Amino acid sequence: MQRVRSLAAALPDGTRTVAVGTVLLGAASYLHLAVAGHSLTTRDMAGVSVLWTIVMSVGIGLFFPVEQELTRIVAARRVRGEGAGPVLRRALLLTTGLLAVLLGLMAVLSRRLADLLFHGDQQLVAALGGAFVATAFCYTTRGVMAGLGRFGAYGTQLALDGALRIVLAVGFALAGLHSALAFSLIMTIAPLLALLATLPATVRPALPGPPVAWTDLVRGLGPLMCSTLLAQWMVSAAVMSVQLLEPSRIDLVAALLSALVLARVPIFVFGALQASLLSGLAGAAAAGRHADFLAMLRRACLAVAALCAVVGTPAVLLGPWLVHLLFAAPDVLTRTDFLWLCLGTLCYLLAMVLGQALIVLHRHRAQLACWLLGTAALAAVTLAPGPIATRVCLAFAAGPLTCAAAMVWTLRRATPRTPAAPPADNTAEPLRSA
Repeated sequence: MQRVRSLAAALPDGTRTVAVGTVLLGAASYLHLAVAGHSLTTRDMAGVSVLWTIVMSVGIGLFFPVEQELTRIVAARRVRGEGAGPVLRRALLLTTGLLAVLLGLMAVLSRRLADLLFHGDQQLVAALGGAFVATAFCYTTRGVMAGLGRFGAYGTQLALDGALRIVLAVGFALAGLHSALAFSLIMTIAPLLALLATLPATVRPALPGPPVAWTDLVRGLGPLMCSTLLAQWMVSAAVMSVQLLEPSRIDLVAALLSALVLARVPIFVFGALQASLLSGLAGAAAAGRHADFLAMLRRACLAVAALCAVVGTPAVLLGPWLVHLLFAAPDVLTRTDFLWLCLGTLCYLLAMVLGQALIVLHRHRAQLACWLLGTAALAAVTLAPGPIATRVCLAFAAGPLTCAAAMVWTLRRATPRTPAAPPADNTAEPLRSA
């Protein structure tokens, strides 16, 4: 217990506050799908599931990088005593522009998207657009709140979003609604209401300050978006690879889905650490506190390693039995398969932590190169000879391991070997990013 308390105390400030909101939002997301599954036909539930999956992958891939860049920029300005108002205004313009392009493409391709994804239901295409709008502006405001250190408001937005999803889903079910559109709109209504409730906590602390150049705001977004999309693909590639390479293995697809839910629990928990970690690293780098920067990075790696050990050990020992008990999954995966999945989760989280440091050091292209290397390793192992189950589980570990190793090498070259001495005039020397 004392070790757990010491580890928790080592985490960046605000982690525990965000953790409560993260847990509630995550639980609400699964409950939302569970209630919808009991209320809808199989065909309608398939549409809701596809919409949820697209928002969680494409939506995160496009707009979570906006949050990360805003966190980095605002945290650095806070250290320098500069207001975040100009950053917030330009970020809102940027988000609106990205949404305009995305929604415009969806409008042009509405019929094709409906036929491809939703069995011809164009209402679900509109609901998907609404969910993108909510996702985009929530991530924008969270980026500013994290940069300002307003983690209470950050966690409140997450918690309100989760609570509203639960209330709406259960309310729709009790009202006897059997509409895929109604359950899909929860992904628009809940986050927008949570956003409105916490908007003052974003706007009021965003004080006037020097203008921010567009180049500072957007120069890293392209590589960061590509990196995030590759990262999202990496954690879902096992299931998709089986579906593409051996579509007849329905039993393996079902078992992998259940196994990944179990093995990826630490990835879900990591969301509570990510925002405060990026803010803390950005503040340390902007202030030139090299030793603090490296110490925080080491503690974060230790935290995710401990988390993976706590969750991964029982998953490896009891995984085949647990997925059958909890999800009625077919008995086609071994303890060795679960070992590869849990090791892959550990390496993935280490890559996520190290990637935060690369973002702070403005090494966006280097981070993208690392994710590309990891994706190449994943593809190579997946396409190698051997049983498909062994290949996809081993690839799940090989891809993130390659990515994390490349990031370690990149960071060793990007950060000073020894802490810099404080300048005589007490002006902080920032970490070098080249």
